[in-house]
Amino acid sequence: MPELPEVETVRAGLEKWTVGRTIKSVQVNHPRSIRRHVAGAADFAQLVTGRIIVEARRRGKFLWLPLDSGDAIVGHLGMSGQLLVQPASAPAEKHLHIRFDFRDRGPQLRFVDQRTFGGLAVSVGGAALPDEIAHIALDPLEESFVDRDFIAALRKRRTAVKRALLDQKLISGVGNIYADEALWRARIHGEKPADELSRPAASRLLEHVKQVLSEAIVAGGTSFDTLYVNVNGESGYFERGLNAYGREGLPCSRCGTLIKRSSFMNRSSFYCPRCQRIR
Repeated sequence: MPELPEVETVRAGLEKWTVGRTIKSVQVNHPRSIRRHVAGAADFAQLVTGRIIVEARRRGKFLWLPLDSGDAIVGHLGMSGQLLVQPASAPAEKHLHIRFDFRDRGPQLRFVDQRTFGGLAVSVGGAALPDEIAHIALDPLEESFVDRDFIAALRKRRTAVKRALLDQKLISGVGNIYADEALWRARIHGEKPADELSRPAASRLLEHVKQVLSEAIVAGGTSFDTLYVNVNGESGYFERGLNAYGREGLPCSRCGTLIKRSSFMNRSSFYCPRCQRIR
């Protein structure tokens, strides 16, 4: 699933290619892609047609496009969602579910989703912050994120530290890949109880979370397959900089010990057994 760096990469592309443009029409090809817009396809189209996209925003793994009406198009990429900017002459993608045309006759915006876990909806009055996103915690790269508040909250959690990092009500945008990378950099085992972290250790972990997310954004995110691409259809290359995730059986780049994998919440955790000890 795309995490904060991948979604931020898409947001930046949307900012470049859609902000200031007027939506001429929208075509919904698959009802599941607007299932969160309970009023249906006709209402979705009515709310966005003729509206100007005024901004492209993100919190955690959610995107939203504020409109000049005060409403917003809210999007989540799910497992395989792609927001692509394509010339109108480009052939329709196999899993093209929503298509936006603009009055300037420039490139279309297309929502493509092979697994249909993602989708778009209109949040009425949600331009500043959609109600659908309001319950999600600030992400660590937002200006209003307060480090000391997060550190205090993290150290009160009676759960494994990796589970805490993936809790979108505590901190948003951190997923499995970047949690493993930050924990490796901080030399903290993901199963260590969060309430046993010292304040300096928790602060160090947060700094590494911010660093790894920022570096991944510069690299355009992480692409392990063709399902995550930016708005121009290009893959990210942060995979080349991974030190833990997906490196089972390879030597730790810090100490040479072989990276291990363990099962974690129907997924996998990757860590160095020497650098990252629970005790």
